[in-house]
Amino acid sequence: MYPFFEIAHCLVTCISVREDLARDAHVLSRKHPLACWIVCMVAINAGSILTSFLLGEPVLSAFKNQNSVLLATGAWYMVFYSPFEVGYKILKFLPVKLALNIMKEVVRCRKVHDGVVYAAKIYPNSYLIMIIIGTVKGNGSAFLKVFERLLRGVWTPEITELLIMNFPTKASIAASVVFVLNKKTEIIPAPNTLVYFGVALFFVYFKISSMLLGIHDPFVPFENLYCAIFFGGIWDKLSKPFMQACGVDYKNSEALKDRRPESAKKKE
Repeated sequence: MYPFFEIAHCLVTCISVREDLARDAHVLSRKHPLACWIVCMVAINAGSILTSFLLGEPVLSAFKNQNSVLLATGAWYMVFYSPFEVGYKILKFLPVKLALNIMKEVVRCRKVHDGVVYAAKIYPNSYLIMIIIGTVKGNGSAFLKVFERLLRGVWTPEITELLIMNFPTKASIAASVVFVLNKKTEIIPAPNTLVYFGVALFFVYFKISSMLLGIHDPFVPFENLYCAIFFGGIWDKLSKPFMQACGVDYKNSEALKDRRPESAKKKE
């Protein structure tokens, strides 16, 4: 896998950083190359940085491998500084982009697995910690997105991953749960290699579906159903006809609920 899959991970991550910059990419890369490099290094190693922080280990240990830093730097330079944007245009060519993203999903699977295994050595009886570490290892860049933007002078706390969770994070959670159940319980008695292969196929399949078919988040229908049943959605819908049957004005009751915020707004 090394260094080809690692290079693919670095390239795809740098491309995502450049796409997130949008029109500011040229300004940041030309006027603030050091900030641009740091942002990309943080994004590439976000999983290791966040894992080290959560486990009380040196955060800078994510950069201890000099070869990995050089690979990441080469990927950063190719994405932002290749002559006439040749490198970036090649990487954005659909067959190349698809191949790189497939390789990155294989790397994601390895990172989730390694995160679960590493957490299991430190906290062998805590399934929750294993799932958390596996998740942040698999999609750490999403959790550090606010920090990455802050490094380039943009403060957007409303896009934190806990509020707007994307599919890779959800998939990393699911993969972490599968690995934990396989390693620590008898619920999934299949061999570890077979489970690993199945999870890798899961990541790759849905990445291809996202890029070619536009299926960005297959979890959404299940989330909506689950929230409607267990988190008040169905009861909110049932309360309206019930209150109307009891002679209570539903609109007025809703206005009473909102009275305090409205009065607060008037005072302001």
